[in-house]
Amino acid sequence: MTQLSRRCALMLAGALGAALMTTPPVAAQQQAPLPPGSPLIGRPDTDAAKRLAPVAPPPIPATADKLPIDKLKAPKGVTIEVYASGVDNARTLRLGDKGTVFVSSRLKDKIHAIVDKGGTREVKVVASGLYRPNGIVLHKGTLYIAELSQISKIDNIEDKLDNPPKPTVIFSDLPKDEAHGWKYLTIGPDEKLYFQVGAPCNICMPPERHAKIYRLNLDGSGLEVVASGIRQIVGMDWHPVLKQLYFTENQRDWLSEDIPEDKLNRVTQPGKDNFGFPYWMGPFLRGVHQAHRAAGAARGGFRNALLHWEYVPGRLPQPNYHRAAWLVEPQHQDRG
Repeated sequence: MTQLSRRCALMLAGALGAALMTTPPVAAQQQAPLPPGSPLIGRPDTDAAKRLAPVAPPPIPATADKLPIDKLKAPKGVTIEVYASGVDNARTLRLGDKGTVFVSSRLKDKIHAIVDKGGTREVKVVASGLYRPNGIVLHKGTLYIAELSQISKIDNIEDKLDNPPKPTVIFSDLPKDEAHGWKYLTIGPDEKLYFQVGAPCNICMPPERHAKIYRLNLDGSGLEVVASGIRQIVGMDWHPVLKQLYFTENQRDWLSEDIPEDKLNRVTQPGKDNFGFPYWMGPFLRGVHQAHRAAGAARGGFRNALLHWEYVPGRLPQPNYHRAAWLVEPQHQDRG
């Protein structure tokens, strides 16, 4: 080897060594994986998508004087006031036969009960150590709880608020996917438990057990499919006259604040209805393949991540609110 070629070889080796020293390993360049259930899972790597972001819940409950009640908008004749505060990550509310308000949580591990004692409201923990206990419903004194992958119950709960027993599991064979895995729970006119298993993704071809509404007997037997083609449900309730199930459906994320629009759906043919996911997400947007018209879509046009849907029995101050259904919408945000 000549002196010139030896010098070039040494220069090349030095440059390669410097490059190896300054270039981080491939593993170090990769971003850490997102935690299970993160709302950022599935976000495209585009500037437009990066400008959208879900609103994170506060780390601790706000005190009553910090709640922005004056910024909430309600229909004419309806006022909004603080009933209780200090319940962490409150989600679903249910009213017991004896006036107890039960409160679930989507992110925390507890179910709370709010008891009114002569105008003073006391908050109690009636179940803890749960995982994603979002869905709760009361029926004939029994509290049913839907967690991520199981459903349980506590009998005669309002008689045991000071010393509640551990929930008894009645069904545990549910998927454990974090994304859209938390449940909403209701009781049908047939006295069966209704709940959903959401799509485990932002937009995808869901596995066979996902993107469906199911029902169970009250003892946990007799699992049946009620409807399919559903991305995720945040609220559902029964029409007091038609006895049909209505539910809100949150559509795919990361396109914009305005599309696709969320939907209000109605089940008219239990066991047969398909609401379109992932093929159809409303009149203005198709899914991953050719569009298929969804059955039973009652109304679209909601743009703000519908949070709840419920019929209110009885009469309210305004005559036109008799047997009214109430929808709750937040301000603009990516829907999650």
